[in-house]
Amino acid sequence: MDTFRAVRDLDFDIAVVVVDHADAVATYGNPTVPFEWASVTKLVSTWATLVAVDRGHVSLDDDAGPDGSTLRHLLSHSSGLPFDKGAPIAPPGSKRIYSNRGIEVAAELVTERTGADFRTWTKEAVFDPLGMDSAEFHGSPAHGIRGTAVDLAEFARAVLNGLLLSPELVAEATTVQFPGLRGVLPGYGRQEPNDWGLGFEIRGEKDPHWTGNNNSPQTFGHFGWAGSFLWVDPRVHLATVFVGAEPFSEVHQEAWPELSDGILADHAVLH
Repeated sequence: MDTFRAVRDLDFDIAVVVVDHADAVATYGNPTVPFEWASVTKLVSTWATLVAVDRGHVSLDDDAGPDGSTLRHLLSHSSGLPFDKGAPIAPPGSKRIYSNRGIEVAAELVTERTGADFRTWTKEAVFDPLGMDSAEFHGSPAHGIRGTAVDLAEFARAVLNGLLLSPELVAEATTVQFPGLRGVLPGYGRQEPNDWGLGFEIRGEKDPHWTGNNNSPQTFGHFGWAGSFLWVDPRVHLATVFVGAEPFSEVHQEAWPELSDGILADHAVLH
């Protein structure tokens, strides 16, 4: 089977890496060229924040953000903060409102509690231990990392293997927080429920969606407006990352699910 048939006709540069617990199992394009990760950055920032939780600098249930909100609310897009700047637009825990500002407030709390600039903290807590040499922050903790597909795949494998964090925190990050909340999934419209873990979007039964029809409901990850994604499907012990030179569009909406289903189909044949 042609794993990458869905993306061979794209007229811009991309890179795809598929990993299992031990190694890369398939690649397409040049995985050593840096691209913008956009909102996939949120996953790395969440992992760095959870390292701070694991080390006792901060708790998921510490007050953070609007009145009544906690770090857990911020990381699960349920604090009530809007997408960018401004006052809260809903009470904490009442809706799933996708919020760059929420991730930024979480990063500010980590800086306050650790005494380290968040970029420095992320480098020391995530980039360096995982050998992510190309990855650099050049903007917001919500969307500001640029790096190669190789380094994003290293991070994806670390998530798949639960590296750097306690098993309890990995489980919290990758299972639904505040179940049943409705909300809008950017690019895909209203979802009821719009399930989210800590930083990681949970696939569930969402339709339409950017992952494949054959990804399990337990699949978790994120996509970015730079035309990037990372998903982990724990049912098949695989993770896939995609980066590219063109921003998210209908082309990605068409190609990504077919690409993901091709990867899963080839994996099933081999196993």
